[in-house]
Amino acid sequence: MQVIVGLITVILIWQTLGYFKNRRLWKKVRRMPLPSAYKETLEKIPHYRALPDELKEKMRPKILFFIETKEFVGVKIDVTDEMKAVVAFYACLMVVEIPNECFNQLVTILIYPYEVITEEIRENGGVYSQQKLLLEGQSIDDTVVIAWRDAKKQAYHLYPHNVVVHELAHVLDFEDGVPDGVPPIQRSLHHRWTKVLYRHFKELQSRVRKNRSWGDYKILGSYAATNEAEFFAVVSEIFFQKPLSLKRHFPDLYDILYQFYGIDTAKIFKSID
Repeated sequence: MQVIVGLITVILIWQTLGYFKNRRLWKKVRRMPLPSAYKETLEKIPHYRALPDELKEKMRPKILFFIETKEFVGVKIDVTDEMKAVVAFYACLMVVEIPNECFNQLVTILIYPYEVITEEIRENGGVYSQQKLLLEGQSIDDTVVIAWRDAKKQAYHLYPHNVVVHELAHVLDFEDGVPDGVPPIQRSLHHRWTKVLYRHFKELQSRVRKNRSWGDYKILGSYAATNEAEFFAVVSEIFFQKPLSLKRHFPDLYDILYQFYGIDTAKIFKSID
């Protein structure tokens, strides 16, 4: 019993020290300007240029806090300020209007130069097969894997996909311990969220299985039908990358994402979508 009490005491002390350390860091970054290397990178990103000045200023300390509190590790590549700025920008764009949220459970960002080849066991009708997959990114526990070639290309050019947004949507989704497409949301939004998201997910799955009559669901793509977690990650990508298309084809999906993320992407990014 004494051992257990001792362990609990150590954990509480550690958490308290971490809390005050982060508070001091927040006070520090609120006063800091963006370093010129970060600013130069951000000015190349169409999403950043389209932001109103008040949102840019709101993001500034979050970007600096994110970079200071995450471990960036290059795998067969040297980590640069450009990489940190691109990843931090999209991470903080996602949570700029979510109070006290800066991906606190995320510890490490592994950056590979190119896509990562991995093997996966898949089941189809009771038949199991081993397949090699080419991944732009991956989210595992407190670590996110990013393929830099894809992240850079998607940051500077307006592709429908964005690997940083996709993987960090998984991080948000898993904050409650379950990767089910439901991130920590307000209780008042929970019923509508699950109703809208799961209805469209099931409809997309049906259309993928039939491989016909895609209609509006074509913009979501077949990968979003993998499971509820991937559906949330994909629609989050489209919410930031192609918001006008999402709002036009799926206004109910757009609305619940707007309520969660708190940023009206269709309005802010209408000039670049």
